[in-house]
Amino acid sequence: MLKKILCYLLVLSTSMIEAQVIINELDSDNPSTDDKEFIELKSATPNFSLNGYVLVFFNGTGSLADKSYYTISLNGLTTDVNGLILIGNNLVSPVPERIFTNSTIQNGPDGVGLYLGSTSDFPANTTATTVNLIDALVHSNNNTQVPSLQALLGVSTQVNENANGSGTTQSIQRKSDGSWEVKAPTPGVNNDGSGFIYNGVTIMANTNHKNEGDSFTITFTTDSVVSSDLVFSFSLNNGGFTTADYTGNTSVIIPAGSNSFATTISLIDDALDEGDEVLKIKFGNLPSGYNRRNDNIEIRVVDNDFTTLPFGTPLNPTYGNVTSTAPAGYYDSLEGLSGTALKQALQNIIANPSVVRAHNYGDVTDILKVADQNPLNSNQVWLMYVETPRAKLDFQTTSSNVGSWNREHIYPQSRGGFANATDDIPDGINVWLPTNADDIATGHGDAHHIRAEDGPENTSRSNRDYGLTGYNGPTGNQGSWKGDVARAVFYMAVRYNALSVVNGDIPDTTVGQLGDLASLLTWNHTDPRDDFEMNRNNYIYTWQYNRNPFIDYPALADYIWGANAGQAWHASLSTQDNATIRLVIYPNPANERFTVFGINDEASLALFNTLGVKVFEQKFVGETTFEPNVASGIYMVKITQDNQSFTQKILIR
Repeated sequence: MLKKILCYLLVLSTSMIEAQVIINELDSDNPSTDDKEFIELKSATPNFSLNGYVLVFFNGTGSLADKSYYTISLNGLTTDVNGLILIGNNLVSPVPERIFTNSTIQNGPDGVGLYLGSTSDFPANTTATTVNLIDALVHSNNNTQVPSLQALLGVSTQVNENANGSGTTQSIQRKSDGSWEVKAPTPGVNNDGSGFIYNGVTIMANTNHKNEGDSFTITFTTDSVVSSDLVFSFSLNNGGFTTADYTGNTSVIIPAGSNSFATTISLIDDALDEGDEVLKIKFGNLPSGYNRRNDNIEIRVVDNDFTTLPFGTPLNPTYGNVTSTAPAGYYDSLEGLSGTALKQALQNIIANPSVVRAHNYGDVTDILKVADQNPLNSNQVWLMYVETPRAKLDFQTTSSNVGSWNREHIYPQSRGGFANATDDIPDGINVWLPTNADDIATGHGDAHHIRAEDGPENTSRSNRDYGLTGYNGPTGNQGSWKGDVARAVFYMAVRYNALSVVNGDIPDTTVGQLGDLASLLTWNHTDPRDDFEMNRNNYIYTWQYNRNPFIDYPALADYIWGANAGQAWHASLSTQDNATIRLVIYPNPANERFTVFGINDEASLALFNTLGVKVFEQKFVGETTFEPNVASGIYMVKITQDNQSFTQKILIR
């Protein structure tokens, strides 16, 4: 009898809880980067605790149809005086009580369920169910129906957010009779406009980048004048940015009869190289009756205490300042070999299973912050294709890549067959796995072919081949990266048995092959290895315990695929040894003519354009001034003397 009573009370209690809270509004599709997504819940009584509730989002189509893709715990949240609570992106106004990243909610057709339970009850790819379900909504931005998901969630209708042809400007809202309608979003207020209206507080500040030593003003404004003094505090702390980095008043008093307050913050110019930081203007607790119209306002603080490196950028390269750190005898096994035997011996070195270490994709981010550091500013990385620096702090962490840098696979993931093959959570230099030439998954996190790159440009390159009919970089680029990608592709084609580099532009869907070999061989000569590239080769070696041999010896490519294929290799035959010829080319940039100083015996000078076409050639002895009569642009000067060569970029105006 006691058991029956307890069961009855449990059912009664659950029924009462189920009636307490529902899904009230959903905006899953809004302009551009989906940065104003939200879901709003409404309780039957105000100030209702949501402890023990969880939101679960489900796929409606595809291979994971009817499976969960995201969960949000509601523990610690309480509805407001209107019974409402917002969960959404930071840019939603008023600011949600729980924030999730932009583009989290899929546009549909998909579904969302409100459950009693916890996130642990719904691991990724959990099938939709009505067990412990409180409320559910199946939604989309088109008319595609997903009856299977509707049945699993126990709902009979599917709501189209674009039902009015409004595109991304409206949301799905529950009416008082329980049905749904689509109209302009009403986050934070009752859908019918009734109820208590909060006095919203807005943060206003100039969010342009600030330098250490700068001062700026923060103004707080209420929607309407306050009837009594409004007192609250705010903070600027965010990660490494603390109270030691600024001075100023962080207490706010908006006096009765007014609606604004301003305070000045001064950034401290210290002598520490902390790197660029981001301060975050964030509200403290607001009194009852007020809410936040915005929050978490970020401002970049640029550190002026950066350091530099003793070599140039790829756009203004230097040669001979950085030397290889390859151990003595590292390449000795190559001597005298040719053809297939030479290529195999090279692979035996760089894929040696008893030596080489494999790291994951997360580690690559940390590697690139050092390997691709801008030589002119230690707080930046150098972006390869767009030939410009960007703050290390701007690494892409959301679905939007605009203004961010990310990791570019020179041998594309889809073409290499190693897409998403390793973990994106770094585990450090001391955690690694053994690897070998057949371990293609290692290519996903092999830093020798991964570079820091502008997000949109990385997307633009996609998985295309390189070369005249493939990818040649953004409009106006000076080709400072072309030799780098050639040598990276050559490395991959030797390091992994499953990969190769071939002539011609082949379909982008081809797995295991990348082109165009002829273009890459030309690029290897016209954009020679520089100090920047040698430095990254040295650093990656400290992680992976292997090197890119085509950086140490660029001429190896010719002996495996190019003009010297089939000939015996000897390290002494390697060209482009810039350290062996000491000369100066000046001025650079040049106005029509330039001078070469430092050659005492007969030599020849050749000038190549960015396509690798020779446009000028002349023999000379001693200090000589050249007037090649070519169009303005970037050229490669190649000087050859006694089987040694020196190559340098020059800008002719």
